[in-house]
Amino acid sequence: DRTLTQQIRKAVVDDDSLSTMAKNIKIVTVNGVVTLRGPVQNPQEKQMIEAKAKQIVGANQIDNQLEVKGP
Repeated sequence: DRTLTQQIRKAVVDDDSLSTMAKNIKIVTVNGVVTLRGPVQNPQEKQMIEAKAKQIVGANQIDNQLEVKGP
């Protein structure tokens, strides 16, 4: 679980198109299921982060609770 969290965190932090707010989301992995929580700037960031997580753990293992806060 820790390795999955680290891989997703690295993918998010390494993406320069994401806002600082998006890079500071919570990523919690329990038994292979990843929960994404926290504020992001826009719906595109929410989708991008979810897509990165899906590439690492698979589509059925994501609980996307990210909230779009906007500027």
